Amino acid sequence: MLWPLVAVPTLVLTTQAAAEPPHTVVAKAAIDGDTVILVDGTALRLVGIAAPKAASSERTNLRAQAEAARAALDALAAGRSLELTYTGNPRDRHGRLLAHARDREGRWLQGELLSAGHVRVMTAPDNRAFAQDMLRLEGEARAHERGLWADRRFRVLTTDEAPRHIDSFQIVEGTVVSVAALRNRAYINFGSDWRTDFTIALDRRILKALAPGNADFLVGRRLRARGWLKSFNGPMIEATHSEKIELIDP
Repeated sequence: MLWPLVAVPTLVLTTQAAAEPPHTVVAKAAIDGDTVILVDGTALRLVGIAAPKAASSERTNLRAQAEAARAALDALAAGRSLELTYTGNPRDRHGRLLAHARDREGRWLQGELLSAGHVRVMTAPDNRAFAQDMLRLEGEARAHERGLWADRRFRVLTTDEAPRHIDSFQIVEGTVVSVAALRNRAYINFGSDWRTDFTIALDRRILKALAPGNADFLVGRRLRARGWLKSFNGPMIEATHSEKIELIDP
């Protein structure tokens, strides 16, 4: 089922220096929910978002969500001229363009897909522009249970649920119990036993951005972290940049 696309305010994508000047391309078709093929055969990956992929979704029975995301992007992009804005590396190692995209009517493709609930926010250390706008749109879609957010398999996990979802991209929310800093590394702990409980690992510079002056500022507050859940002294998410962590109650 395709969810109706929700109107997204036009954004002026100029808040971060571009890696190269924006340019216009023409899209041929969407190949999945966050990637389109251009008429010249180049692939364009919409940065900052991630859609379910059909190939990896077969074993988890999420093909319907993957196809809904692809169809929504195809309806937005196929046959249209798109203006690209680069906010980091303009290409990945596969040669795909990495950009934010708007059509001639000013619709921001990432914003439209997030608002309809077809994709989740997934930024990278060198491509994290407009993260706050994207997180806001994702949050609104989640609150209204649009698209993916109507499926419990995409719910925000509690820290107690995290151990059952190792080796997958997840969003985890909980209350900070303690913060430990060791040399250049820091660990935000969500339980009394750091060997088994959920932890966010991060660089101390990122911790300072989250809690200027005193890391204890975070203790007792609710955080939401997103990323690949791995097992290292319990479930852990590596926060490679501050946009991967949301402070729920500042």
